[in-house]
Amino acid sequence: MSDALTGPADASAGLVVHGADPVDRSAPASVRQALVAGGVPARLAAQDPTLWGPAAEATARTRLGWLDTHRRSVELLPQLAELTAELGDLDHVVVAGMGGSSLAAEVVTRALGRPLTVLDTTDAGQVRRALTDRLDRTVVVLAGKSGRTVETDSHWRVYRQAFLDSGLTAAEAGRHFVVVTDPGSPLEAVAAELGAVTVPADPRVGGRYAALTAFGLVPAALAGVAVDELLEQAEALAASLGRDADNPGLALGAALGAAATGGRDKVALVPDGTGFDGLGDWIEQLLAESTGKAGLGLLPVVLESPTAPGGAGPDVLTVSYGGSLAPGAVPGGGRAPDVAVNGPLGAQFLTWEYATAIAGVTLGVNPFDQPAAAESGEQAERFLAAAAPAGPPSSTEGAIEVYAPAGGPADLAGALRQLVDGIDAGGYLAVLAYLDRIGDADVAGLRALLAGLTARPVTFGWGPRYLHATGQYHKGGPQVGSFLQLTGTVGDDLPVPGKPYSLGRLQEAQAAGDRRALARRGRPVLRLHLTDRSAGVAQLLDAARQL
Repeated sequence: MSDALTGPADASAGLVVHGADPVDRSAPASVRQALVAGGVPARLAAQDPTLWGPAAEATARTRLGWLDTHRRSVELLPQLAELTAELGDLDHVVVAGMGGSSLAAEVVTRALGRPLTVLDTTDAGQVRRALTDRLDRTVVVLAGKSGRTVETDSHWRVYRQAFLDSGLTAAEAGRHFVVVTDPGSPLEAVAAELGAVTVPADPRVGGRYAALTAFGLVPAALAGVAVDELLEQAEALAASLGRDADNPGLALGAALGAAATGGRDKVALVPDGTGFDGLGDWIEQLLAESTGKAGLGLLPVVLESPTAPGGAGPDVLTVSYGGSLAPGAVPGGGRAPDVAVNGPLGAQFLTWEYATAIAGVTLGVNPFDQPAAAESGEQAERFLAAAAPAGPPSSTEGAIEVYAPAGGPADLAGALRQLVDGIDAGGYLAVLAYLDRIGDADVAGLRALLAGLTARPVTFGWGPRYLHATGQYHKGGPQVGSFLQLTGTVGDDLPVPGKPYSLGRLQEAQAAGDRRALARRGRPVLRLHLTDRSAGVAQLLDAARQL
């Protein structure tokens, strides 16, 4: 057991943070003491927008509602109960939304064993599979704050067409949609066009902090989750957030800030086997998009299990997470992490949100904006407009086309080895897969294989999903990343009704746009294109094993 977990723990309302004090003491000065001396816990609980400096004040003033949104969300419960009863025959729940608009609902339903189909992709195969799954019993929750997200716009268009093609009238098709969005957003106008029910989101809460708003609650409630329990768990924790002691959010936030300012700016997120395994994906988006800017930030590295490689190193803070521990149980699931966070899911959401805001204070960054997040999308729009074909591959081996950086090895093994060996000191490798995360799921095993070859952290993200999470960190955080982008041939494309492009073309443009955004920063990017997805995934995994 690590020394980090032998000290006192911060606990409140069933949520316990072990090991935060030793991490804090490893910094040149106590971060927690400085935060307390500045009155930060009480000021944050009171929603003080000045905590992150004058430049962030205007944004923070409109984005601190997450601190008590769980109380306002109680008012949604009667509407959710009525809606669930009204749509009782529509028992296949699909949530179409990106980043914070869908991640929390996915975590909640996965943790509690309730079925939910998540569409946060432009992969034609993945979308087509969802369209052909119990269409007559499907309710689609269209989720987005701005209403301008191209993925969600595509989803409602293809679903509406599928409902009409099945013989439904426009009015009948409208019953199969529920819209969650900010009041006055373009998506609200789409809801009116569809004749769909609209559940308003909390306009004072940004997407990645919106777990306990309608974004997290509506899909979960429709899928059969008793969401009132999540709100009760958050409320039980909320009283601790203004305190200087026995405040788990402060303890965790100070540990994150102390680690980052002390040279440990990578956070390995380890599920400890006690539940909430998917919570790491939600934390990943929250940390990366909130802190990855101005050349600073915390890079989350989501591990598959306590024994998975890639969670150690002098610049890595290891944090395990899970449900409440049995009396006498050792935190960490055998990993011996630096910090362990255990407790109810509703309290986990609020604790991590608070801790991320605290880390932003210590780092001196605005945790509520995302200045680089739109860049890849803007580049994608240019590719869609130009329709420029890609250049020829450096080489073709079996089912894989290799697009290697200029001057590097052109063969698959050589290009992979150069990428892995060339990771910067203090850097990381990100695997970015523009593929079907269900049909091509095996490719996610590449993260652990590559992590076993290098002492540096390796992350894995599905495109374009990661653009709404770690994509901000890749471009706004420390410029030390190396990137392996995976694309695949589209076998059965899907047109987007009312638009001059298909999902396959959109996916291709999004991948190209992000490659350009990364290359503009001088970062190494290796693209591998799978001409046959199944064969290509198997070939790629085999090549990684042989490096």
